[in-house]
Amino acid sequence: MLIRVQRAWEIPASHVTPEHIFFNRRRFMTGLAAAGAIGSVLSVGGRRAWADDPDPSAGLYPAKHNDAYKIDGTLTPEERATHYNNYYEFGDGKDIADAAQVLPVRPWAITIDGMVEKPQTIAIDDLLKAMPLEERIYRHRCVEAWSMAVPWSGFPLKALVDYVKPSAGVKYLRFESFSKPDIAPGQNEDWYPWPYIEGLTMAEATNELAFISTGLYGKPIAKQNGAPIRLTLPWKYGFKSAKGIVKITFTNDRPKTFWETIQSSEYGFWANVNPAVPHPRWSQASERDLGTGDQRDTQLFNGYAAQVAGIYQGLQGEELYR
Repeated sequence: MLIRVQRAWEIPASHVTPEHIFFNRRRFMTGLAAAGAIGSVLSVGGRRAWADDPDPSAGLYPAKHNDAYKIDGTLTPEERATHYNNYYEFGDGKDIADAAQVLPVRPWAITIDGMVEKPQTIAIDDLLKAMPLEERIYRHRCVEAWSMAVPWSGFPLKALVDYVKPSAGVKYLRFESFSKPDIAPGQNEDWYPWPYIEGLTMAEATNELAFISTGLYGKPIAKQNGAPIRLTLPWKYGFKSAKGIVKITFTNDRPKTFWETIQSSEYGFWANVNPAVPHPRWSQASERDLGTGDQRDTQLFNGYAAQVAGIYQGLQGEELYR
């Protein structure tokens, strides 16, 4: 008899959204796209929602689902995940979806430089053609102690690393987000160290879970969620997953990240999810599910310890979880 052992990070089956409901919804959205309705503004529960501006990449979604990355549980409703967002470039509240729509996502290019064999500036649509697109369902854990589970589309960060051929021995990747203070009002606030900077070690960047997201819920990613290209690192607090990326630098200097620059005692370089290490101003022992409102225990590495714990062996002297 075959016995299935539930993975540590899977949500209880009692919370599962029936598969036919999720995929029927995806087929419906694909039909809208074919009818030319994808660029329209829809009303959901009295609020505005966007199917995104006409996007040359729309035909790439929904990407093929990778069954190795799924949850045995409930997906966060799209309306909730796309209307409860941190994006300080557009404001310090959660309701920034309207404000983020001014961000132009075409043309968009990503510069890849530093210690690589193939430095280049590549248009987002050319990059998408060169990468193996797939869909993965991941947990997402915010440092503010809320969580969600959503279907990201994109490609493994390792595929991009391999594509540009980094030099032997390179230690870090530095990610830089867009700088457009003319349309992003938050970038006019001089107490923030704009542009947004994040960083990873090469071991983290080449881990199987590290993902570059370009789609969400079976279509191009919404602007408020990081369009057209963002990091997705499910074992780390959400602020590590930089949005609106325009530059990736391979370097031997550890990047000084955005939130680390602002307050390193609260937001460190590593930012791995750990229920045993509280934020200086609140506990991390539990989290609120954004979709259901339920409170549940936080898991070490957000439930992905089997995939990532080995990265941090021998780093006991580091402040790994701040």
